[in-house]
Amino acid sequence: MFVTDIRKEFYEVVVNQVLYVCSIQALFHCDQVQYTLVPVAGWQDLGTAFMEHKEQYQYFVLINCGANVDLLETLQPEEDSVFFICDTHRPVDVVNVYNDTQIKLLIKQDDDLGVPSYDDIFRDDEEDEEAGDDSGNESDGSAEPSGKRRRYDEDALERRIERQRARREWEARRREILFDYEQYEFHGTSAALVMFELAWVMSKDTKDMLWWSVIGVTDQWVHDKIPHMKYVTDIATLQRHVSRHNHRNEDEENSLSIDCMRITFEYDLRLVLYQHWSLYESICNSCYTSCSFKLWSINGQKKLQEFLADMGLPLKQVRQKFNSMDMTIKENLREVIEESANKFSMKDIRVQTFAVHFGFKNRFLASDVVHAAAALLENVERDETPTDNFIKALDCLSRSNLERLHLGIALAKKKLKAIQQTVASCICTNLILSQGPFLYCHLLEGTPDVKLFSKPLALTLLCKYLLKAFVCSTRNKRCKILPLIMAAPLDVEKGTVIVLGIPPESETSDKKNFFGRAFEKAAESTSSRTLHDHFDTSVIELKMEDRGKFLDALIALLS
Repeated sequence: MFVTDIRKEFYEVVVNQVLYVCSIQALFHCDQVQYTLVPVAGWQDLGTAFMEHKEQYQYFVLINCGANVDLLETLQPEEDSVFFICDTHRPVDVVNVYNDTQIKLLIKQDDDLGVPSYDDIFRDDEEDEEAGDDSGNESDGSAEPSGKRRRYDEDALERRIERQRARREWEARRREILFDYEQYEFHGTSAALVMFELAWVMSKDTKDMLWWSVIGVTDQWVHDKIPHMKYVTDIATLQRHVSRHNHRNEDEENSLSIDCMRITFEYDLRLVLYQHWSLYESICNSCYTSCSFKLWSINGQKKLQEFLADMGLPLKQVRQKFNSMDMTIKENLREVIEESANKFSMKDIRVQTFAVHFGFKNRFLASDVVHAAAALLENVERDETPTDNFIKALDCLSRSNLERLHLGIALAKKKLKAIQQTVASCICTNLILSQGPFLYCHLLEGTPDVKLFSKPLALTLLCKYLLKAFVCSTRNKRCKILPLIMAAPLDVEKGTVIVLGIPPESETSDKKNFFGRAFEKAAESTSSRTLHDHFDTSVIELKMEDRGKFLDALIALLS
């Protein structure tokens, strides 16, 4: 059931209760609500966590998980358990939508949900029981003349046949409606933004909460989860809140404080981590500029040199750390880059975003924090548990732990370099194959940094980058409109790979992904050994031995 008044139907219900929650810590801290924080990476983790805590708590808050499956069927909870779900995954399972006792959906109603009507997908069996009653009444007429009884039998049979035909038609239409509704996976409004607006309604919002909601929306843009227009709309919403907070805090004491926090709306460069890197390395490792120049080719390298020459920036300045560049260069750097970028057909070099200033020294773009948090979350350099990595990623969001944030940025640089090098290698060695209805690329064991790409966020960035690079480099017009499936080694001992599918490359795409359902159908039809454990249905685990028949089934299914 959709919650219409999030304050009364959610927060006031749980505020006096002990509850299990996967986020929104700051809001509960305000009211001293006791809770247990349990990070979960997939459906198996969620099931295990629920089994461990179901005896202790009645209320459960699920952040970014739980909406796109029948949760009661998955978890089998007691009747008094209540789930509050704030999840971006779409489509929302219809059973969750129409369950008004145990499932409470904290989802913005202005999202394009397209939920089918109740009567189209649910139907009681009273008519079937009436049909059964008709057949049972036949014996009651035994005292009547045989001709009249025969006519009665014929009428009852016709009514029963008509009901059965109507039910078959309804069931066929139901299957068609559900197929149309469930065939595409996509994402709605960021859970961080939904929770911030709850805090705002209750007058409990802070600048920290606002910054976290900015990071949530920016994460959706960085990982290409939402269309560009959705991003612009959400940014506009956040911009109004930023203006309100900045106006509210325009006092002398706050503006002079060395510990002050200031959020600003900016049109900044699509150059990843450039303020914490050298300008040269940022240009080389940013998807937008790398693909525009085709930096994996000799001609691309020449174009880059021409671009740098056109800007009139000394190579010494471009190759040293951004913080060490001359102030006179940094002052109008964005304008200089934009002017030259337009000459090289990079008209979208700037993007709407936000920056945060901590005191006088520290400045971060929202995308900087997104990359840092993702790198810490999927860190493979140390053998630490996913929970440990989650806590570290969470820590880097706090302004009191900037050391952790800088560590995350250092890890993000390594990851982005690995992605750029892998993309160049795949393009130059023709590892992307056309399989008919889709493109396919398989990273082999032994590929440099291959362990990094066993993680879904890193593989997603690689996949998006690689598809864009391929579209920019291929002359085959048909291949430019094809989706991409990518596989990378997951567990060598178990012989498994992680498989990810993304929709075709397009700036105007609605970001709807059909691979989730396609993967399920292909696995089912071939009895391939797969594990559909990720909250994103377009990410699965597959046994290497079954890869061939699985891909053949996908080709047949999508052709």
